[in-house]
Amino acid sequence: MTYYTQLSETNQRKVDELADLMRGKTTAIVAGAGMSTDSGIPDYRGTGSAGGQTVDYDLFMSHEKWQRWVWQRNQETWKTVAGLSPTPGHKAVAALQRAGLVNGIATQNVDGLDARAGIQNPALLHGTFDTVDCTRCDAQYSRAEVDTWLRELNPDTVDDPDPANVAILAKVDEEAANASTFNTAPCPKCGGVLKPSVVFFGEMLPAEAMSLAFKYAGEADVILVVGSSLLVATGLWVVREGLQNPATKLAVINRGATQVDAYANVRIEGGSSETLMALAERLGVEV
Repeated sequence: MTYYTQLSETNQRKVDELADLMRGKTTAIVAGAGMSTDSGIPDYRGTGSAGGQTVDYDLFMSHEKWQRWVWQRNQETWKTVAGLSPTPGHKAVAALQRAGLVNGIATQNVDGLDARAGIQNPALLHGTFDTVDCTRCDAQYSRAEVDTWLRELNPDTVDDPDPANVAILAKVDEEAANASTFNTAPCPKCGGVLKPSVVFFGEMLPAEAMSLAFKYAGEADVILVVGSSLLVATGLWVVREGLQNPATKLAVINRGATQVDAYANVRIEGGSSETLMALAERLGVEV
């Protein structure tokens, strides 16, 4: 039994329509949290976990207690993210890219699953969990390197292995922040404040990643939105860039409504993994 035959008749028909739209053309993918939910990471809006306001950039920089709290939650959960496996959806996108049908993916996710699946040169619109930046001198370090520093400073830290508890960004919790005794590590080059290479709310988007995303969208015949409502403006900007060409087609794969449903040539209500795997099957691409 294939992924395609497991779809409803309606979604089989729509996957066929999407395959017809993409066949012999170039497609750029704009992906959101729904792309990674099958790995165990809960859906979230933007760069913050669902269920409450997260520590923004100004708050993080305002006081050491917020830096302690953000780093405590990051340290407790980052290894869980680092250990996750790509979903079938990620693997399908990598296969479609190898086949020349997808020119690139612009993702709002920071989990690194795109690269682990073999997707080449993803545009990381909201940064990445895999590195750490200095806010003073712009030095960058691998998260694994910073992990060794933090474990020496905080030998009693207990890793949380449950992906559902991953703190992409820590929630604003004044009581927890005041109570945190976590020891942060300064930049070894300049002594500045280190922060995860995730785009905090209130922080500038990475110019290089946005430029790459616009390039993918501008060169594509089809824009395919996967796993995003596009309520966060970042992904929506990329879609709009692609649709500046009136000939560019738009397709959507998502559970729930999106900001661009009314403009979609094909709209599939469904999960990313099963739909993208079925799409690869219909396009004759081996995953």
